[in-house]
Amino acid sequence: MPYPVPMDISGIILAGGLGTRMGNVRKAFLHIGGRTILDRLLAVYRPIFTRVIIAAREAGEFAAHGLPVALDRFDARSSLTGIHAGLETMETSHGFFSACDAPFLQGGLVTRLLEHAAPDLDVVIPLKEDGYREPLTAVYSKRCLPFIRKQLEGGNYRIIDFFDHVRVREVPVAELRPGDPDLVSFFNVNRPENLAEAQRLADERGL
Repeated sequence: MPYPVPMDISGIILAGGLGTRMGNVRKAFLHIGGRTILDRLLAVYRPIFTRVIIAAREAGEFAAHGLPVALDRFDARSSLTGIHAGLETMETSHGFFSACDAPFLQGGLVTRLLEHAAPDLDVVIPLKEDGYREPLTAVYSKRCLPFIRKQLEGGNYRIIDFFDHVRVREVPVAELRPGDPDLVSFFNVNRPENLAEAQRLADERGL
């Protein structure tokens, strides 16, 4: 049964990156602890969201999962392009977004973040102790679309640059830790050394 969230929110997985720092491999299909990162994310998403979408450059291998694929509308390869595609495709007013290089995303952290979502908010985003906001583990509303589109048309791919135009709620990670004490949800596999560390964590900690 899906986890009861406070409002109808879609779950979007951003899977359109080139993986250049990983040798041009599709990070979604990297195996960690015997499972692909995509399968790991879907195992978290499916109990929480009734609607799951994969945002990608092309449907290709993703179509085999039987989920809708939101195709990029812009030629540039960026996370913001994927957020735009997901927002354009989803039928709900809000969507939760995570990247396909986050193998240890925890359902407990996601559900606690979703508890802060509300119909009148446009961005709900984790805030770390050092002031860094996690834009790829966050909720966005369709009202963000015109501002994202304007940025993309101007060649600006920095996600947080449109935040001044919408209603944002920053959620301190202290409020999310009960669902992910070590904040492993924010671990990213960007380079080969990150992949090796992820394999070690999966083996030693059963992640």
